[in-house]
Amino acid sequence: MKPVIGMFSEIDDEGVTKQLPEYTEAILAAGGLPFPIPYIADGVGLEAYLELCDGFLFSGGVDINPERYGEKPSAHCGPVELLRDAQEFAAAELVLKSKKPILAICRGAQLINVALGGSLFQDVPSEAPSEISHRQSDGKYAPSHTVRVLEGTPLRTLVVRERMTANSFHHQAIKRLGRGLSVMATADDGIVEAVYLEGEGYLRAYQWHPERLFKTSEDNLSLFKDFIRAADKAPIEKQNHTTEAK
Repeated sequence: MKPVIGMFSEIDDEGVTKQLPEYTEAILAAGGLPFPIPYIADGVGLEAYLELCDGFLFSGGVDINPERYGEKPSAHCGPVELLRDAQEFAAAELVLKSKKPILAICRGAQLINVALGGSLFQDVPSEAPSEISHRQSDGKYAPSHTVRVLEGTPLRTLVVRERMTANSFHHQAIKRLGRGLSVMATADDGIVEAVYLEGEGYLRAYQWHPERLFKTSEDNLSLFKDFIRAADKAPIEKQNHTTEAK
């Protein structure tokens, strides 16, 4: 059976969820089975989804409430989804403890960073001005810049080269790294573009949107394939631990 990927998505103030098709298409293309997770009031039942799924994807979306990292919203902070924040922070805590594979994209990368005690630039243009446009005006399926992939990181092992193409649809970004996170890639202006969690477990987080590039970029497709490979191993590892415990 294909590894089942629990997918967190947009949640409006009435609890209605919306999943963009690019994420499901990318998971399917990489060999996984997408499993959208609905809004669950008060987080009741999240543990059941944890048991059902082999890996989890935290997708892009609106800003994270700055109060989650101890700040008041600035004048440049965008709209937030409080129900989504509540569900995803609760889910992130459970998934991180389980050590099941995590793939986090854009807002998802920021959420994981904050869940691990990090902070964000509430607005890159006003807090870290740059010649690079991190909110591109070109079509959403076009790359807009390259990122520098750091030596000795899982991403460098995967793509082999120092540079790979990316796109940009964000105005917030990682500022202070969360516990255990290390940088895998940066933009030329120093903005963090990819991180991973060192040690046991699989966590890869990308600031750009590979789900919009995977059809034309083998490098970006490889990010999903790598995640699915990790999720495919998760049930086997769980079974082995159970056997050893008997």
